[in-house]
Amino acid sequence: MPTIRRWWALPTLQKSVILERKGSNFYNKRHIKEMKLFVKIQIPLAVSWVLFSCVQAYAQPVNSLLVGQNPTLKPKEQLNRSSIFVAPPPPTDIGEPGKREEAGSRGCTREANKPLSSVSQKRLTALVPVYSGSELVLGVTAAEHPTFLFYVPYSSSFAYGEFVLEDEAQKNQTIYKILLTGTPGVISIRLPSKAAPLEIGKQYRWYLNIYCNKDAQIIADIEGYVRRELLNSALKTQLEKATPGQRITLYGTNGFWYDALSTANELRHTNPQDSSWAALLQAVNLSNMVTEPKVDCCTLERQQ
Repeated sequence: MPTIRRWWALPTLQKSVILERKGSNFYNKRHIKEMKLFVKIQIPLAVSWVLFSCVQAYAQPVNSLLVGQNPTLKPKEQLNRSSIFVAPPPPTDIGEPGKREEAGSRGCTREANKPLSSVSQKRLTALVPVYSGSELVLGVTAAEHPTFLFYVPYSSSFAYGEFVLEDEAQKNQTIYKILLTGTPGVISIRLPSKAAPLEIGKQYRWYLNIYCNKDAQIIADIEGYVRRELLNSALKTQLEKATPGQRITLYGTNGFWYDALSTANELRHTNPQDSSWAALLQAVNLSNMVTEPKVDCCTLERQQ
């Protein structure tokens, strides 16, 4: 019986002869095996890399620019919390970023600054997104005469409000006096239909000031921006056929904050079980405002 010798045990000269006889067949077979192994390894790696890149891009939505994104949430919880609103990229040409919440009550009398109830422990707050980094207070609308929503903890018994809208050139201001109610809560301020409509592509600055009835001294103030953008034809068609709940999602996921929130504010009154109001506020770090009541307010009196 012939002795079987391993390839590695053969003398170098004999190896050369064998290789010379087999010629390219030996090389080709070995090369094919190596290429098959290479392909088997590389294809899954390539697919994994592509999937990883896609996931990485999707995991950073535009609204991660907003203050209030909670990095401790699990991915699924984060998506449910923020998917109802996607903020558009912030403009780069704004000077003062604004102020969503009052720094602290001042002026008036000591009695006036006492909280009316446990509800009014909170401060004057604009229900508007704040962008992280720049602290920009900005929302977008599609409406000619949008509705602004604020939490006001002050009573008409000792205070009144003033809403100011300033154009992009900072040359024209429209000032409205606001008659408050006796109950703290969320008020809505809609620009009158007789007022000049907001222009598409223009950015306006708004101010909400609270004054003491007794001495007209300012108690608190907040400020921010609104920009009007045009609805594209596809989105406009969808909105015309949508239910109120669907309109909230359509507005929110396309970045129209003021329209989404004002619709949700109306819907929570007619359908208290709807969760759109809570979802929107939670998406912009205003969870503490979710349970605040809607107050029938306000009468606007144009001053200038």
